[in-house]
Amino acid sequence: MTLADRVDVNYPFSALVGHDRLRLALVLCAVRPDIGGVLIRGEKGTAKSTAVRGLAQVLTTAFQASGGGHLVELPIGATEDRVIGSLDLQKVLRDGEHAFSPGLLARAHRGVLYVDEVNLLHDHLVDILLDAAAMGRVHIERDGVSHSHEARFVLIGTMNPEEGELRPQLLDRFGLTVDVAASRDVDVRTDVIRHRLAFEADPAAFAARYAGEDAALAARIAEARALLVDVTLPDNELRRIAALCAAFDVDGMRADLVVARTAVAHAAWRGATTVDEQDIRVAAELALPHRRRRDPFDDPGLDPERLDDAMQQAADAADEEPEPPPDPPAGGQDNADEQNAQAPQQDSSSSSTQSESQPRPNGAGAPPRTSAPPSAQFRTRALVVPGIGEGAPGRRSRARNRTGTVVAAATDPGAGHGVHLFATVQAAAGRQTGVGRLRVVPDDVRRAVREGREGNLVIFVVDASGSMAARDRMSAVGGATLSLLRDAYQRRDKVAVITFRQQDAQVVLPPTSSVHIASRRLAQFQTGGRTPLAQGLLAARDMVVRERARDRARRSLVVVLTDGRATGGVDPLDRARAAAARLVAEGAAAVVVDCETSFVRLGLAEDLARHLNAPAVRLDQLRADDLSALVKSQAGRGAA
Repeated sequence: MTLADRVDVNYPFSALVGHDRLRLALVLCAVRPDIGGVLIRGEKGTAKSTAVRGLAQVLTTAFQASGGGHLVELPIGATEDRVIGSLDLQKVLRDGEHAFSPGLLARAHRGVLYVDEVNLLHDHLVDILLDAAAMGRVHIERDGVSHSHEARFVLIGTMNPEEGELRPQLLDRFGLTVDVAASRDVDVRTDVIRHRLAFEADPAAFAARYAGEDAALAARIAEARALLVDVTLPDNELRRIAALCAAFDVDGMRADLVVARTAVAHAAWRGATTVDEQDIRVAAELALPHRRRRDPFDDPGLDPERLDDAMQQAADAADEEPEPPPDPPAGGQDNADEQNAQAPQQDSSSSSTQSESQPRPNGAGAPPRTSAPPSAQFRTRALVVPGIGEGAPGRRSRARNRTGTVVAAATDPGAGHGVHLFATVQAAAGRQTGVGRLRVVPDDVRRAVREGREGNLVIFVVDASGSMAARDRMSAVGGATLSLLRDAYQRRDKVAVITFRQQDAQVVLPPTSSVHIASRRLAQFQTGGRTPLAQGLLAARDMVVRERARDRARRSLVVVLTDGRATGGVDPLDRARAAAARLVAEGAAAVVVDCETSFVRLGLAEDLARHLNAPAVRLDQLRADDLSALVKSQAGRGAA
């Protein structure tokens, strides 16, 4: 067997070990693509991509006669033109006609559209994909061309939560979600290794062993698709679905529709013509986990006990007569609201008790204390980094990138992203003197200069020493940090947190886009001891340098929260000023939050701000509008 033959052989779908829920979700979307696709969440190395490619092979067999089932992969760096299509430049130049050149969505028709690391894809492209998956059609209005075509495909996205979450608005648009993880059972892991080694030794022979099972699966999917039109959804089961979704307090009606479609698909999959309770339960387990999250800081998943209770309530609602229910008694909603308000407090209290009961390492000097719980979060405005960058697509600072809007045309071949079609045609037409077909030469080509928004790296450097350990101070700092973290999540930023106390600085949160992990790390940390301010600034400088080496286009903003005191060692203030100078030399923008609350102010934080070429704001002024305005003013100074 040649190397090319080995590469073309996919791992059989039937040979997957475990992941029963993942396989069921993929099959149900194959049976009924209008469910809205599957989002697969899981750590690396959990066979997400292997399962998708195996399913595509099965669907190719199932719908071979109609030419469906093929796999189309959408790269992370794809532009909007490549996804939805664009003007056919060849026909414009050759025939003078406006013609449409199809994109990846057209190619994916009747097949599988696979997006790996969908959480890293630009938001507006995710919107386009989900709209097309829901409607089954793509409508294009651009470049003077109006076009519409069918795009019925099975949408599958995979993501690693540690690399960032999808926005709730986009997460809700996915029909089903499945969380996958590597099994901790020794026998299961042994089977996985055995199967994989056998496949790598002889892919063709291994695939032949499971060809019969894949063929049977393909035939069953085709039969289930044909049976869909005969499946009925009784009114009592509709009431069960409505009651179930209402019990989980989901937003809108999309959850109800997805549960209904998934239940019908599951009934057809098991060969039944009537939807019953088991179909609805399976649909709820796949369609509701990501919709019950009220906040990006919430844990994913669905509590089995809560699902049992909701199913019991839904059963009672399904058995009722279909008349409108009576108005709820007075005070019922208030009692429910009171219970909902008490639940987070109880969880927070138990979490705090558990955290305090765990032993923590103790450094030299005063014994560490647990930081106070963060204060209430608030809405923040954007922190803007000076100038125009070239970073990853986001929603914060101005940047020149491939996902932005075309603002100009450039003659430099290395400038911009893509070809500016009309500027190129205009240049060629201006050069042509005679009558005849327009001819374009290399000198006529114009590049499209696009301006959009980028995501940044926001580094919080928090003073956790004894002088900062006052409960109200740390509570205010924690609340502001979590509020800014939430804003960073919405704007597709990376966030990092560094604390310094005793003799060293500690990276509490390495650069990440996952707000769920960040919120857990920032809930509580150790405080007390001396103030190694220089170490905190040097740690921030090292992080700026390290992240620039990984991604040179991503710019940094350092927010230092301290009273400016520096203790420990020889000449602590001079060392802090020298560290500040090294941070400035790296070109990182900075803001200093003055946390000093003494009646007699020493002004040490303001002195630090001068050495950082940064503005300073007092702790009692640490409100969203004040801090945002301050950073924006710093941005203006940096741009000037």
